[in-house]
Order: sequence, then structure tokens, then C-alpha cells
Amino acid sequence: MIQVEICVDSPAGALAAERGGAQRVELCDNLLEGGTTPSAGAIKVARRLLKIGLQVIIRPRGGDFLYSPEEFEVMREDSALAKSLGADGIVAGCLDAQGNIDRERTRELTALARPLNFTFHRAFDMCRDPHQALEDLVSLGVNRVLTSGQEASCMEALDLLKDLQKQAAGRIIVMPGGGLTPRNVRKVVDATGVSEIHLSARHTVESGMQHRNSRCFMGGTLRPPEFSWKTTDTSAVRAVMNALGE
Repeated sequence: MIQVEICVDSPAGALAAERGGAQRVELCDNLLEGGTTPSAGAIKVARRLLKIGLQVIIRPRGGDFLYSPEEFEVMREDSALAKSLGADGIVAGCLDAQGNIDRERTRELTALARPLNFTFHRAFDMCRDPHQALEDLVSLGVNRVLTSGQEASCMEALDLLKDLQKQAAGRIIVMPGGGLTPRNVRKVVDATGVSEIHLSARHTVESGMQHRNSRCFMGGTLRPPEFSWKTTDTSAVRAVMNALGE
């Protein structure tokens, strides 16, 4: 059975993923930036409502994965908090300036997560050498790695994903994520031999606001639309499950 993890940014999105048949969610904030640490309230509510697995991303900001001492301290505190609020797993990743896995920080975050599972996220896709990075993660006891195969989407990286799956040899879970849809997910699974996948399965929701002030915005110059947003689509999740025959 292929395990399907849906990336969500709210408890409502998490419930939509559950209704669609997903086995697990990764709870984030700020998906426009690739996902940052969700609030304590979001974790607590999601845990209370969900029956499926709840992974929580620990990422203090968007941008790169080279963190200051203060940022890393925030990550340590947020990991402990997510654990105390009932997360089933922690998702994080740290690199050094040369594009290698930051072994010491990854070791510390993995230890903090125990006995929960630990996923190294798509910081892996910014590594200098994906094969060495995978061996580093295996040696550190990381449970799984989320990766698009160091390309914009998994469909562009089938060869590397297949190689990583073969290299993993059951020592770590290789979980493709990036550009997966109901139309291509079966192809990715069949081509790579993986047992878990990760996607967002979102659609646009229009605001119910009738009065709309179009002269000002809540974000910066590069901003999402003010009166619409994306959220998890139950039907899209169900379409993925159907495509996989689950």
C-alpha cells in the first residue's frame, strides 16, 4: 500500500486530506515560502481533530537552510513544543554553507524528536551531492527524506529518484514530493519503486467578502491575491488515492 502524505497549512486542510483518504499530513504555515513552522494553536487543533498521522514541519523562516544560532534555538524549542502537543513526527533540515548535511544539528534534532519519526525535508534538494547526503542521513538515523530529486518536479528527476530508492535499500524511506498530481503520481511510483509520496492537492477558495478595498494589501509587492487563497481539496486527494488504486 502506498502511503500518501498531504502537505496542509491548516487544521481544516488536514481534515480535508483525511476525508480524501490520505494516511498522513504534514502541517505547515506559509506554503508560498515552501512551508514554515505552524502555530502551537494549529498543531493542537489539528491533533484534536485528526485520526490520521500528523507530521509537523520545523522551519523558522523561508529562504535557505543555513541557520543562525538563534534560529536553531527556535527550531529546538519548536520541536519540543510540537512533540508535547501530540505530533506523530517532526520534519526539518539543516545544511552547512558548502551544501552538505549539517550532521551535528541534524543529529540533535533527530534526538529531540525521539521517539517520534524524523523526516529530513527538501533541504535535501539543495545538497551538493545527493548520494552522499543520503548516506549521511542513514548514518544519523533519519527515518525518511522528502525530495523532488533536486529538480523542479519529480517528473524531471525519475532517474535520480530511482537511484536514491535503490541506494536506500530499506535503510531510509525515500519519499518523492514536488509537482505530483493525480495524472502523474502512478507513473512516478511505478518508475521509482517508492512506497510513500508527498503532495499538496490544493485548490483556490474565493473570499466571501462582498466589500473589497482594492487600494491596499496585507503583503508586500510580491503578494498573493487578497481575496482568494489555496486550501486542501478533498476531491484532489481522493483522485490521487484512486490513481494509486488505494
